[in-house]
Amino acid sequence: MSELTSILLAGAIALAVAGHIAWLARASRNRAKAALATDTASVRGVVPDAADISDGTAGIVTWAGTWNGQRVQLRTIVDTLATRKLPTRWLAVSITEPVAVPGVFDMMMRPNSATTFSNFDHLPHTLPKVLGFPADAVLKTDRRGVAFPQDLIAAHIDIFAEGRAKELLITPNGVRIVWLLAEAERARYGVFRQAAFSDAGLDQALIERLLDAASTLRHAINRRERQAA
Repeated sequence: MSELTSILLAGAIALAVAGHIAWLARASRNRAKAALATDTASVRGVVPDAADISDGTAGIVTWAGTWNGQRVQLRTIVDTLATRKLPTRWLAVSITEPVAVPGVFDMMMRPNSATTFSNFDHLPHTLPKVLGFPADAVLKTDRRGVAFPQDLIAAHIDIFAEGRAKELLITPNGVRIVWLLAEAERARYGVFRQAAFSDAGLDQALIERLLDAASTLRHAINRRERQAA
C-alpha cells in the first residue's frame, strides 16, 4: 500500500469516526428531548399548571406549580458522584408552604455517602430518635436544643418502609420527600460511561402519592400547632 493510499484511508476512517460520533450526539440529544417531553406530560397530568423553571444545571430538571391549592415543586436529579457504584436518578417532591417547625428537620436513610440533592451532611446536630423511625434512618437539624413533633412525624412516614424513599426534609418553608427512581444501566455506564435510565420515567401515580404524603404530614404538624396554641 502506497503512502498516499495509507493517508487517504486514514482520513476516510477519521471522517467515518467523526460522523459516527456526531450521529451518536444527535441521537442522545433527541432521546433527552423526548424523555423531557414525556416527564413534563406526566408532571402536568398531576400539576396542570406546572412550569419548567430549570436553571440549566446539568442533570437537574425542576417544575413548579400548584396542587390542591398548595404551591409545589418537583425536581429530577441525576447523581453521578464518583463514590457511587452507579449513577442514580432521584425525584424530589416538595410542598412549598409554611410548616410550624422551629428549624430544619432532616431524616436521611442510610446516609453512607454524600449526595448532590441534599445539605444533610452540612447539618451540625444529630437528633435522637423516638420509637417509630426506621432503624437505618439518621436525623439531623440545624439548631441545637430544638424540639420537633417526632411522634407525629413517625406516624406519617409509612412510605419509607418500601426502601426507595431516601430523604424527608421538613423546614419552616415546606416538606420534601426524595425518592429513588432508578440506577443507571450497568452495561452502558461500564462501557461508555453514559448514565442511561431506561426505566426511570415519571409515573403520575407516584407523583400524586408523594405529594399526598408530604401534604398530609404538613397538615398534621400545623394542626397540632394550632391545637396547642
